Amino acid sequence: MQRNIARVRLGIEQLVGNERRRIADRRVGLLAHPASVDHDLEHALDLLLRAGAKPTLLLGPEHGFMGEARDMEPVDGRALHPSGIPLKSLYGATEATLSPSPDDLRGLDALVVDLQDVGARYYTFVWTALLALRACRKAGIEMIVADRPNPLGGQIVEGAPQADGYLSFVGLKPVAVRHGMTVGELLSMAAAEEGLSAHLLVVKMAGWTRERLAFEVDAPWVMPSPNMPTPDTAIVYPGMCLVEGTEISEGRGTTRPFELVGAPKVDGVRLAARLSSHALPGVSFRPASFKPGFQKHKDETCGGVQLHVQDPRAFLPYRTGVAVLVALKAELGETFSWRHAPYEFVTDLPAIDLLTGSDAVRTMVDAGASLEDIATTWAEGEREFIEARRRFLLYE
Repeated sequence: MQRNIARVRLGIEQLVGNERRRIADRRVGLLAHPASVDHDLEHALDLLLRAGAKPTLLLGPEHGFMGEARDMEPVDGRALHPSGIPLKSLYGATEATLSPSPDDLRGLDALVVDLQDVGARYYTFVWTALLALRACRKAGIEMIVADRPNPLGGQIVEGAPQADGYLSFVGLKPVAVRHGMTVGELLSMAAAEEGLSAHLLVVKMAGWTRERLAFEVDAPWVMPSPNMPTPDTAIVYPGMCLVEGTEISEGRGTTRPFELVGAPKVDGVRLAARLSSHALPGVSFRPASFKPGFQKHKDETCGGVQLHVQDPRAFLPYRTGVAVLVALKAELGETFSWRHAPYEFVTDLPAIDLLTGSDAVRTMVDAGASLEDIATTWAEGEREFIEARRRFLLYE
């Protein structure tokens, strides 16, 4: 399929170009990761240095500033970056490590944030940024967000915001699963609700419009985390991340994480047939066999399926992910199991409830409810979120 590719000037390119006055000769911190690059693949740190900023602190979100850590793998608290600038992890072994401390921010004029999100509420980078924004208010400094495209575009919303009692590090604010917002927009929305707007400056992109998917912008794709290797992964992630809430492999430890799903006792042919019967838009299911290299079912041969997204615009990842849960439960019966191990620092709620935002999906899957009936549980929440987000949208 031939696509019209848009030239997008990224927020970081705007910041070190037209908006250079905001950082020149200022002592700044930088919250970033490997995907914090410009069109020439130069990292935000180098761009800030060239623009005359004085970076004195580097902060890394989940997976680390250098991006080497796997999901939920603690990163050492303090180190020196090869540049000699102090580096602190905002993802350690305890929940207390998720926010910068007052000492971390002391002496800074501003904190620059440049993080590539993937358009799903449970991807944790935006919540790291929100915690850092709260810390910036306490420190009396400004946060400057260099905005980036949402690889899923900014039009379609899927999945209801979380119910009361289900906020966590995979959703610190009530937000739809596929939210259709950029990091700058999400933080603007949260800042308005919490009285943080005076400490937030979003440097907008130029040239990005809401209908643009990852494949339709000219910005390079760099893995924002080890299991997000391609834009294809980002497209399926809002639904297939739900498999993290089960004891089924979501394909981590393979070359196609979140596109492959299965377990040793799954019959891939039958699972593909069950999923195909839902006539889900934009996607086909192929029986597959794979052997994860780590995590669930490591070194075991798994039967399952691979998702092949043939029309990214029509594809509904969240609905598809719930359909996968329904099909796996029907295929495995009583041997199907939800994950009960702690998940993102939460020990008293199942991971699947944190991901979906309530117990509704889990209890209805267990009861054998149809996909159509389950989908009715999030329809009203989608409509309410679309209305709530409207005044915070920064792009046409």
